[in-house]
Amino acid sequence: MPVKARDRLLATAEELFYAEGIRAVGIERILAESGVGRASLYRHFPSKDDLVVAVLEARDRRWRSWLAERVDALGGHPLAVFDALAERFAHNDYRGCAFINTMVESADPDSPAHRVAAAHKESVVAYLEQLLSTAEVAEPALQARQFALLMDGAIVTALRERTPAPAARARRLAETLLAAGDPGH
Repeated sequence: MPVKARDRLLATAEELFYAEGIRAVGIERILAESGVGRASLYRHFPSKDDLVVAVLEARDRRWRSWLAERVDALGGHPLAVFDALAERFAHNDYRGCAFINTMVESADPDSPAHRVAAAHKESVVAYLEQLLSTAEVAEPALQARQFALLMDGAIVTALRERTPAPAARARRLAETLLAAGDPGH
């Protein structure tokens, strides 16, 4: 457990929000489990919304860094994003995508949490576009959006099926998309 109050609040809130949902977890529970006092909480985060946004921003940075590292370790090909997802889907604590979950809970597109979650998804698309451009794939911007759609579908399906298999199915569909866009095939 982190030593600093702010870090303890963020770690506790992230764990609870991911496991149980943002709305299901109240401030009292976060305070109790983090061991941080109310005054300290509000000194760092004036509202629960501010805490949620900080949790999502930190998770975004870590998740995108993890994805890039795993894709590189798996060979750097754009299809490796699905192999990385399969690894994550195999974890016992897998509860879907924190950002998709947030957008479902915070359906108002103008809410701060929804905006951060949507920005995360756009950052993933930008990463995919860069990956596809580097691999000299035709129409990388279009392919990136298609890959993101397959990724999101695999994420939700893996949660429902409780297996990493949707990542392999999405990978096969992505291979088909790449082959269709390659005039050499």
